[in-house]
Amino acid sequence: MSKRIFRAIWTASIVVFLAALVLIMGASYKYFTGVQQKQLKNETILAAQGVAISGMDYLDDLEGLDYRVTWINADGTVIYDNSANQDEMENHIEREEIQEAIVTGYGESMRRSGTLSDKELYSAVKLPDGSVLRLSITQMAAWSLVLGLGQPICFVILIALVLSLVLAARLTKRIVEPINNIDLDNPMADMDAEEYQEIVPLLHRIHSQKEQLIRNQKEIEKTALIRQEFSANVSHELKTPLHAISGYAELLENEMVKEGDIKPFAGKIREEANRMTKLVEDIIDLTRLDSGGIMQWEDCDLYRIAENAVDSLEAVAAAKDVEIKLCGESAPMHGVPQQLYSIIYNLCDNAIKYNHLGGSVHVEIARNAEGAILRVTDTGIGIPEESRERIFERFYRVDKSRSKEVGGTGLGLSIVKHAVLLHGGRIEVKSKMGQGTQFCVFLPKNKN
Repeated sequence: MSKRIFRAIWTASIVVFLAALVLIMGASYKYFTGVQQKQLKNETILAAQGVAISGMDYLDDLEGLDYRVTWINADGTVIYDNSANQDEMENHIEREEIQEAIVTGYGESMRRSGTLSDKELYSAVKLPDGSVLRLSITQMAAWSLVLGLGQPICFVILIALVLSLVLAARLTKRIVEPINNIDLDNPMADMDAEEYQEIVPLLHRIHSQKEQLIRNQKEIEKTALIRQEFSANVSHELKTPLHAISGYAELLENEMVKEGDIKPFAGKIREEANRMTKLVEDIIDLTRLDSGGIMQWEDCDLYRIAENAVDSLEAVAAAKDVEIKLCGESAPMHGVPQQLYSIIYNLCDNAIKYNHLGGSVHVEIARNAEGAILRVTDTGIGIPEESRERIFERFYRVDKSRSKEVGGTGLGLSIVKHAVLLHGGRIEVKSKMGQGTQFCVFLPKNKN
């Protein structure tokens, strides 16, 4: 980076210097040309006065003059020229400066001479007898004044190159040094350095990106810990039914079960197998939600989905002597029907499991301008206030002593939370110990 900055500064210095040099030389050329034209006019007027008084004798005394002198008759024929043979010169009556001098008394022009190859400045004055005296000088004379500065200009260019190199090196060091000295562990420590206010935005970005990296690292560590705990919990949850199935199977294999107990033992094996199947299904469902896999989004009615979920749980509720009711209205929305069903099913299933005998579960579907509202209210045992933030964690149970009694995988509410987030919604919990719990889910019509 230092080399690029150095080259950029040095190149910019050279470009600026050369541009300034061109402008100075152009301005000098224009200035010298103006001075030359003014001097030429003055010299022409003085010479005209001399010729008017002394005639050809005056012109003969002008040998060694830097100007070209031409005396033109009123009819345009050349009487005298100190740089060419007047007899071989063409008629000058059509020349711009001659015509202007005949009409106004004075004329001037700039053009290439017909007899000389250089560009010339012409100045002409009308004499009392009607003839015209003209002086001219090549424009190269003005350039020669500028080019005469060639040696000092080359010296100045050399000095400028050296100085620009030194300046570029110092500026590069001044720019790069504070950047190299930034404390990446605490970049905002240099914020008060007034000398380097230009790098404050850079420090802000470094600080912001560092904080983002720290947050990302913490999130990665948290995710890794969750996965580790999840794996441990899955292993534990799977071992329990596997041990039970293995134990019952071993008793049956060794004919250590009475004839009348075979059927109950087979029922226990089937029950534990169903528990394992449900656990695997919940794990797959939760994994799909975590990974953001492809979901089948479509227009659906939350009330119709709730009807299906409630119908599926009526037998379970009846077995627990719990009444389950559905009320509300049609609530059209765009979502994943399978996951919406999972939300309602798991909330109702928990409401039945943790209810009292003779209790009730009330499912309500409503809608507003934003979308659909699902309320599941039960008359169950309630959730302690200190556990309400954790009930959506995987395998978390409020009362672990009742987990065997009520069954379940401990993943239901975690699936509910992830499915709600999938639809861009939110979930609220209200509960009173011994009186019941209400889950309120807000789902937008369309996820933003």
